[in-house]
Amino acid sequence: MRHVVIALLLLAIAPLQAAELDKDLADFKREVLEVNKRLLLLEEELLFPADTQVGIYVSLDVGHFFAPDSITLELDGEVIASHLYTEKEVRALRNGAVQRLAVANVKNGGHELVAFVTGDGPKGTEIRRGVNAQFEKGHGRHFVQLHIEDDSAKQQPRFRFRDWR
Repeated sequence: MRHVVIALLLLAIAPLQAAELDKDLADFKREVLEVNKRLLLLEEELLFPADTQVGIYVSLDVGHFFAPDSITLELDGEVIASHLYTEKEVRALRNGAVQRLAVANVKNGGHELVAFVTGDGPKGTEIRRGVNAQFEKGHGRHFVQLHIEDDSAKQQPRFRFRDWR
């Protein structure tokens, strides 16, 4: 009889302990994710200090005359990023998304940025373009945007860099 009572007590307590273990495990996972997030932010701050950081972004305005396939980005003659686009990413850009292509460390002063863009143009034609810009890096973070927009008069895409200071 005594063994039966002990067995019943253990069976009654086991689900309570399992629920508590599940809660502890969920709390632990949440804490690990939070620590990981903080470590990634710290790593980015250490690798790309604000005073030397330049961020390069791409956006697509309307997109009737162009759908990007790939972009290769050079900063001061060195390739810093290359990206192949999926249909999902092109849809996101057409819906107003802005994509971060690259973050780099640069010294204050003048720099040259070159983007080589390939994609599909009107009536399925392949378009390959290169666009370049000069920018002056000062103190603090610096942002540059590669903006792709439709030129309705020419029915072609227009590529240009915008400097955000």
